[in-house]
Amino acid sequence: MGLEEKLPSGVLLTTVEGVAGYMRKASFWPATFGLACCAIEMMTTGGPKYDLARFGMEVFRASPRQADLMIVAGRVSNKMAPVLRQIYDQMAEPKYVLAMGVCASSGGMFNNYAIVQGVDHIVPVDIYLPGCPPRPEMLIDAILKLHDQVQATKLGSNRIAEIEQLETAALKALPTSQMKGLLR
Repeated sequence: MGLEEKLPSGVLLTTVEGVAGYMRKASFWPATFGLACCAIEMMTTGGPKYDLARFGMEVFRASPRQADLMIVAGRVSNKMAPVLRQIYDQMAEPKYVLAMGVCASSGGMFNNYAIVQGVDHIVPVDIYLPGCPPRPEMLIDAILKLHDQVQATKLGSNRIAEIEQLETAALKALPTSQMKGLLR
């Protein structure tokens, strides 16, 4: 059943934001930043069993200038942090970061001076993926959730207004230290 049968008049209406969101979500090019055991699971996701190519992510890019999604898989040491930031800065806009595994998200079991306690101290993270190490199915689920975020992203002046609205809401929010038993 093709598109022609669903649209007998041959007319399809949408918005520029809708088309741009669809194109962005369907063409992620990930930059690999595999640092530990989570990298093995990330590589497995690109293999034939899980086939990340179904989502337009055939090739993991070695050049940050060709990538728009950074998957940080594993623990980040303090020596590696400046390199991670440099690669992030070299990526083209719009860019997204996925923190894969508990070590990338919060330092994991490595609570010491040598390991960064969460990659969000270095780069802004869009999706956190828990697990030690997370399974390939979990990585695919996180990528699909990122797809939903990207498709819903506004463009131009609508994006600026959305950012201002989110910042205002964040500033008006009650600090977590004052939330004693509140359910929202």
